[in-house]
Amino acid sequence: MKRIVILGVTGSIGTSAVDVILSHPDSFRAVAVAAHRSREACESVAAKLGAKSYVGEDAALRAVLENDADICLVATVGLSGLVPTLAAIEKGMDVALATKEVMVMAGELVTAAAKKKGVRFLPVDSEHSAIWQCLGAKSGSREVDRLILTASGGPFLDEPSDLSAVTPGQALRHPRWKMGPKVTVDSSTMMNKGFEILEARWLFDIPVDRIDVVVHPESLVHSLVTFVDGATLAQLSPPDMRVAIQYALSGPERLPGERAKLDLAGVGALNFREPDPGRFPALGLVRDAARAGGCRTAVLAAADEWAVDAFLNGRIGYLDIVRTVEKCVAAAPDTPCDSVDAILATAEWTRARCSEIWSVA
Repeated sequence: MKRIVILGVTGSIGTSAVDVILSHPDSFRAVAVAAHRSREACESVAAKLGAKSYVGEDAALRAVLENDADICLVATVGLSGLVPTLAAIEKGMDVALATKEVMVMAGELVTAAAKKKGVRFLPVDSEHSAIWQCLGAKSGSREVDRLILTASGGPFLDEPSDLSAVTPGQALRHPRWKMGPKVTVDSSTMMNKGFEILEARWLFDIPVDRIDVVVHPESLVHSLVTFVDGATLAQLSPPDMRVAIQYALSGPERLPGERAKLDLAGVGALNFREPDPGRFPALGLVRDAARAGGCRTAVLAAADEWAVDAFLNGRIGYLDIVRTVEKCVAAAPDTPCDSVDAILATAEWTRARCSEIWSVA
């Protein structure tokens, strides 16, 4: 029986995790759940699970500090997951990580902390779960040649030709996945896939230049690993986040699940192509920030968080999201982000820079 704390329980990942836990009462027990704002929904879920409920700005951290658990599922939004993640590591909990920004902004810091405490990161994203399953014990191994992340291409893979007039409503209509607003917009710009490159770099100890992205509109192949002997392994399943979440909680054991199984004959064909760098400049921006080092990936994530919120609230246009991030990264101070204080200060600097950019725009 694994004891689990769920941070961000009312979001799409948290809701799917609750479904997994309720489906396997002999394997999992939620001891605490946390939400930032949705008190009624959080308390309702807690009652179903027989778990403690925490709501408010410091809810995630209190849920970790006040409970003992085997796994902490971090499914909060943006930078808010960093301090609770470090607290869970310090308490000796394995971290089932769905919040990409934790690795994007503080990958070196949190992976070093996990290594010191002897705890594991358990990938929750379908792409990283796929790589984890394909790698087995080969993470960071000389046997690994490349990691290949698949991307659906989002709602704007080919149309419209002019993205300047895209509305929040259009950006929030993802063709394959049901996700929260922030990650859905990030998927449409492919900033989310860029974040996944950085997350894979830290999760699997593979350099960024050996992590590729390929567009796969069907979203059935969730990612692939190519080994040095030329063999490539892939993990396939219908697009359902419960598959990855359940494996994060149970792996390497596989538990039954009442969900659709893949019918390859019914699918008929799988399609792949290179992402268009002109249409999705975020991918190149992320790679450049990673190569430049310092605090630039922290600036990248904080600027994107600000810009997506501004777009969803009608303060900037769709194409301004990546433009804002690019301007902030270009102006980023050449300082390390080697502590929580440094990362929080970088995020504060970035938000101020974003506001300054648009106050004079």
